[in-house]
Amino acid sequence: MDLLDNVIQPYAWGSRTAIAELLGQPSPSASCQAELWMGAHPGAPSRLHRGTGGGTLLEIIRSSPERELGEKVVRRFGAELPFLLKVLAAETPLSLQTHPSLAQAREGYARENALGVPLSASHRNYKDANHKPELICALTPFDALCGFRSASETLALFDSLGLGAMEPLLAPLRASPDAKGVARMFEALMTLPKESRGPLVDAVVSACGAQAGQGNRFAEELRWAVRLGELYPGDPGVIGALLLNLVRLQPGEAIYLSAGNLHAYLRGVGVEIMANSDNVLRGGCTPKHVDVPELLRVLDFRCGPIGLVSAVTSDGVESIYPTPTEEFRLSRFQLRPGVSSRPERRGPEILLCTEGSARLSAGGTSLALPRGASVFVSAADGAYSLEGEGIVFRATAGL
Repeated sequence: MDLLDNVIQPYAWGSRTAIAELLGQPSPSASCQAELWMGAHPGAPSRLHRGTGGGTLLEIIRSSPERELGEKVVRRFGAELPFLLKVLAAETPLSLQTHPSLAQAREGYARENALGVPLSASHRNYKDANHKPELICALTPFDALCGFRSASETLALFDSLGLGAMEPLLAPLRASPDAKGVARMFEALMTLPKESRGPLVDAVVSACGAQAGQGNRFAEELRWAVRLGELYPGDPGVIGALLLNLVRLQPGEAIYLSAGNLHAYLRGVGVEIMANSDNVLRGGCTPKHVDVPELLRVLDFRCGPIGLVSAVTSDGVESIYPTPTEEFRLSRFQLRPGVSSRPERRGPEILLCTEGSARLSAGGTSLALPRGASVFVSAADGAYSLEGEGIVFRATAGL
């Protein structure tokens, strides 16, 4: 059992209070703190305290993969921790984005390598050969756009704006109010001539502002479009955002996003787990690279509402968020005084205390987990018990 020192990613959309307060550091922080990474991703591996030495989790796993990961995980994923755990703290909206399937990631990574595109290049799409399914569980009220709304509801939203300038883009959707129509409309939007984008986005944002306060049933969606229009004037992604489901999570609620799901986290703090990848294809509302042909190639245009992932309680203490993904499983312990949990081991784990405090005990030794602390439990550490008063998240393999 090894305490972790983790990398904080200073992306511009991050909060200056949420992660600092979680870690007990001065708040507000000197710069934006967007993501706290816990894991062994080569881009920002955690460091761990082990005896009198230490090193990065990536180095320690590669030096003794079967001890750290267990034979079953190594056989399936090789000498790599298959998941990455994060605390994500969004003060302003993230870009519209999606992630490739495993086959798409492998093909895209090999293709860009063959073309000689440097891994550090700003226009590179594939940073690794892995997919990136992900699940996020809210720590605070959390707003997100995810997945294409049903075609009929999207038509109702745009019809409520009464904007004739949108009709050429809406025509494919009116002709085919299904996933094919959504795909044709989105492609037409993303390939608009540059000289047409600004005036159309301005008109849509203006109409959204006028309708948001008029009892429109899409008022929240319209207000977010106005906010995105302020941040990214003239960006067609502002209109694209109006095609997506708006979801608000309460603390403890979660959503799962599979490959091809177009989404944008808007505001809030959550614990996020994903396959160990940093592959992102952006669709707008960002100053970063947007590759429209590649984006259209990997998007999943199936439309309809996004359902929450219902947590399954195993022992009255641990609640598991089930997903179809082999790389990870996330669970949440609600610890109470006098109650101890002894979870089933599933290979390597990372535990993170987000509220209160906990104590981890195994083999006659124990380790305190105050709020903000995280620990790596190797496959060789064996069974342990967890007790305290607060909330602890557990990341492990989904095999």
